[in-house]
Order: sequence, then C-alpha cells, then structure tokens
Amino acid sequence: MIAVLIVLCEVAFWVLLAAGLALRYLAKKPRLGAAVLLCEPLLEVMLLVVTAIDLKNGASPDWKHGLAAVYIGFTVGLGHSTIRWVDVRVAHRFAGGPPPVKPPKYGMARAVHEWRAAARWIVAAVTALVLLQLAIWYVGGDGDASALQGWQQKMLLVIGINVAIAGSYTLFPKTDPGGGTEAGPGAKTLR
Repeated sequence: MIAVLIVLCEVAFWVLLAAGLALRYLAKKPRLGAAVLLCEPLLEVMLLVVTAIDLKNGASPDWKHGLAAVYIGFTVGLGHSTIRWVDVRVAHRFAGGPPPVKPPKYGMARAVHEWRAAARWIVAAVTALVLLQLAIWYVGGDGDASALQGWQQKMLLVIGINVAIAGSYTLFPKTDPGGGTEAGPGAKTLR
C-alpha cells in the first residue's frame, strides 16, 4: 500500500504542477494557479500520516517505509526548486517571460552554483534522515529497523557525494578555455 501511495503522490505532484502552471499562464488565473501549487505539501503530509498509521498498526518497517521518508525528504529539499525551474520555463514558453538563466560554467561562480545545489540535496537527505530516525524511535526496540537504517546509510552517502562534487568545483575550479573570466549574475563586464 505504501509503495502505491508513493507512486500516486509522485504522479499527483506533477499533475498539480501542470494544473497550477496551466491556470497561472494559460487560463490567466495566477491566484488560482498559486493556490493549486500550494496544495503540493498536502501530498507529503498525507504520505507521512499513512506511513505512521501503517507502522502504528503493527506493520514491520521495510524498504517502503524508508522510501516514503526519503520521498518526503527529497520533496522538502528539492520540491520548491523543481517547481521554480519548471515555472521559469513555462513562463518563458507560454507567457513571454524572460529566458531561463543558464548556470555559470567556470570559476568560483560555478563553485557557488554547485554548493547551492548541494545544499538543496543535503536538506533533502537530512530531512529524510530525521524522518527515518523518528520512524526507528516510533517502532521502538521491538521491531526490526534494519531497512530504515539502510536508508539512513544511503542518505549519508548522498550527503557525502554532494559535498565531494561541490568541493571539487571549489578546489579545482574549471577555467574558461577562451581565457576570459565568467561574471556571476548581476556582474558588469568591462569592454
């Protein structure tokens, strides 16, 4: 049941996103579109409640309960930036908005970009870690929590990988093959 609910939440996320953006840009009803987009967190609340009820009713914690915590964590850490990313592209394509800003490719501007991306992934993983630990405490010493602990190890790996990637751009910044320096957003170029 939990695995099906996770799939339904993911599908509902994209349906709500499409509906909210369609209302905002195609139907020219920005407030109604924003209201639909604000319903997105209700999906995670519903998943959290159903997972807690399932565990409370004596279900043995397994990979599905861990996946629910990870899904919620990733929605918390990455959901807003995903919505913003899609929103900018839909606004550009259908409402005459400005084109999306491309991330910097070189130098410290790229390193800053990578640290911001890593921060979102770290928030996602830490949120999942906290939810997993709460589930372990909720089950108590009577249940086998090894599946949940396995997910915790994976979240620590996600944090480590993101720190390593961002750190590599800081320690070994890519240089512009053309010899120029790339200006960060809002920087003025001299010519």
